[in-house]
Formats: sequence, C-alpha cells, structure tokens
Amino acid sequence: HGWRLLFADDSLSQKKAIWSLLHLVPLSLYPPPLFSLKVNGFPTCCMVEIVVNVMFLFQVIKVYNEDNTSKAVEVPTDVTARDICQLFVLKNHCIDDHSWTLFEHLSHLGIERTIEDHESVMEVSSGWGMDSDSRLYFRKNYAKYEFFKRPLDFFPDHMVSISTETNGLVDHSELIQTFLKSSTCPEIHGYLHAKEQSKKSWKKFYFVLRRSGLYYSNKGTSKEPRHLQLFADFSDSHVYTVLSAKKLHGAPTEFGFCVKSTKCSSARDLKLLCADDEQTRTCWITAMRLLKFGMQLYQNFVQPYQKQKASPMRSISENSLVAMDFSGQKTRVIENPSEALSVAVEEGLSWRRKSCHRLSGHGSPSAAQSSVPNIAIHLAQPWFHGKLSREEAQRLIIQQGLIDGVFLLRDSQSNPKTFVLSLCHMQKIKHFQILPVDDEGELFYSLDDGHTRFADLIQLVEFYQLNRGVLPCKLKHHCAQITL
Repeated sequence: HGWRLLFADDSLSQKKAIWSLLHLVPLSLYPPPLFSLKVNGFPTCCMVEIVVNVMFLFQVIKVYNEDNTSKAVEVPTDVTARDICQLFVLKNHCIDDHSWTLFEHLSHLGIERTIEDHESVMEVSSGWGMDSDSRLYFRKNYAKYEFFKRPLDFFPDHMVSISTETNGLVDHSELIQTFLKSSTCPEIHGYLHAKEQSKKSWKKFYFVLRRSGLYYSNKGTSKEPRHLQLFADFSDSHVYTVLSAKKLHGAPTEFGFCVKSTKCSSARDLKLLCADDEQTRTCWITAMRLLKFGMQLYQNFVQPYQKQKASPMRSISENSLVAMDFSGQKTRVIENPSEALSVAVEEGLSWRRKSCHRLSGHGSPSAAQSSVPNIAIHLAQPWFHGKLSREEAQRLIIQQGLIDGVFLLRDSQSNPKTFVLSLCHMQKIKHFQILPVDDEGELFYSLDDGHTRFADLIQLVEFYQLNRGVLPCKLKHHCAQITL
C-alpha cells in the first residue's frame, strides 16, 4: 500500500523513480492489458504493485569465507542452504563433493552451527537482531554426514541405549535407523557440565536425551520420571557449538555446546553445556541433530547421490573430449583406454620435469639450485597452507570436520627448512614433521627418517593418499580455502 500511495502522488519525479523499477523485471511478467492503463505516460499503480511483489521474491545476502572475505549475492527468498552452497561451488569452480556447508555464526554469542541443507536461509537470518554481529560462513565440513557412513565412530557403546517398543535390544548396525524411525526410542546418556542460569558456576549432572527432549537427573544416574527434569526441548531450538567456552563462560573444558531458542538473543538465555572430551561433545550434538530433523537429514545426505544415479552421463563437453597423439607427423585419436592412460601419466611426468627445470633458474643448475623446484612445486596445491601456525592449523581442521584423514601441509614454524603434515585421526589432531634428506646433492623429503623418500611434496601426498605407511590413517580430505 505504501507503493500505491507513492505512485498516486502527482510528482513526476516520483513516477519516474517507480517506473525505473520496471526495468529490473522482465516484461513477460507483466500482464499485457495493464500497459493500456497509463497516467501522464506511465503505467498505473496496479502494475507497480505487481512489480513490487516480484521484487520481494529476491533479497541480497552476504556470505563470508574463513579469511573473512565476503561476497554479496542476490538470491530468491525461498533459497536453501544447499542452493547457496551450489551457487558458490559453481562461481568458484570448486569440486562439489557434497561437503561444502553453510554455517550460522553468531559472534556476539560466540556460537555457531551447521545450517542443514534443506533449511531456509531467510528464516535463519530473520531471527538475527538488527545490532547483532551475525554472519553466514561458507566452508567445508567433512563430518556433516559422516555419521551415516560410520555411526559407531560417533556413538560410543557406553553412551547409547537402544530399545524398541518390545524392549528388545537393537543391533548396532541398525543404530541410525533407530533415530530415523518414530517407533523406536534411542537414548543418549552420560555426564555433562551445565551452567546454572544467571550464575557463573557449573555443575555436573547425569543427562538423558530422548525424543521428548533433554533431561537431567537430580538424583545420581536415576532415570525414574520423578528424578528427571526437563532441560531443553528442540521443537523451537537448535544446538550450537560454543567456540571459546572457557574464555567466554568460564567452562571447565573447551568442549562446550548449547541449546538456543530461535527467539533467544542474549547470552543469558543460552542453555550452556560442556563435555569432557571432543568425542562426547560430537556424540551429543549429532544425536540432537538427528532427533530434531530425523528422516529429513537422511534425505539431505542421499539426495546428491540420487541425482548422480538419475543422470550418470557426463556433460556434452566432457563426452566430446578424446585422447589425441601429436607425437608423429600425423595426429591420431587414441582409442585404446590403456594407451590413453599411459600417455596421460607420461605427459604428467613430462610436465613435472619441465616445471622443475623452469623453476630451477637459468643456465645449468647447480646441486644447490636443483633443490629449488622440489621446494616450489607444491605452492599451488590446495592442501598447502604456507605459513600457518600450529594453532591455526588445528582450528582449520576442527572447522572442516574432525574425521579420520582430514589433513593439510604447512611450513614448519620451528625449522624453516622443513614442513609439517597436520592430520586428524580418532577426533584428535596430530602433527608430523617432513624432513629434507640430502642424497649426493639431490634433495628428497621423508616422513620416516629417510626410509621412504619423495622428490617433492606432491609425490609424498599422493603416496600417503594410497598408503598409510607410518601414519595412523591415509590422507583422505584436504582442508580447502577459497576466496569468494
């Protein structure tokens, strides 16, 4: 109605301002009869009302990266988190391995959470206060759906009780199904530290998570109804990770998380909890996500794979690619797949040798110069993060998912001539030093004191992606950082 009043004014400048809005919308959206209704050469208010309604279907949002660079994009008001992720994957030419995730980050509260793929981004942002420092972050989260693949890594035996309506025990191979079915009653239990409301003190209670909500026992480990007190329900709440639990809330450990109502805007209203270790915190948070979203979470997990099965053919451009041999006087198409593979491998090795020679300097390289390409060739690799500190490496791996095989390589802070491999295993981050080995003037790199040697870091990473060797697990997922 505000737009109609504005257009009803006789001011020609106001009419022109509104008419200029029409150029933002395709003419096909206007019903043709409305063009015959004009006042002083301009369409009447009924047409403007249609344009305004169309404009309200779009909104500008700002999305941040890990380095706090941001990008503003115009999106439909019904856009989901998955839509945003796919948009940035396409814009930045990333590989869509279904691990890209949108996070809700509330800086003023020091908390963040994964926005589930099906959630409306506008609904999430509508709960933010006008003066709050709330952001959307786009980054990897390899652990987002890992519990569907390896549930026993996320739910330790001592924390899970599973029983059906007949009170029979369910095999652990059916663990996830018990969360997804309404007829079953999964139960997560264990000790947690809870912050008392309006106080600075923390107390340890025995908690029980059921479909009806999160409860704590006021009498030891008793689960009798008269001893269980409701701590939080999830009908209008989400579970968040607390980023600096000790510093912000005086928690006994750094493994903090909280339950926040969608209407809550103050730190006083947060229901703060703290676990004794990362595995316990991960178990509680994952269980709360499953109980809140249920089958929808599983559909989010399988949807990308269903699309791949529905359209197994590659794109037209990919199908038009063929292997060619230009080595002879005449070019030919390589039809044998084995020959095409061997040619591709040889070209890769040839490119590497040429790159090494080009980087080594002009003229005949000396023994000292020959080591230069080994040092420089890895700089463009997505898994190499340069002068990243130990603490920053740990923070990046935690952000992108504490699952086996998440890794990155970086420069050593203590020894400038060496490198460090930071690797996650069993939800713990370990650091392995990569030492240079000089063998008759040739420089190699090794993780095992020279027993296994590599000409450059690319070879080292490729080897440990296929072989565990001296590492606790293979390298699976590299920490990725992109500029939006």
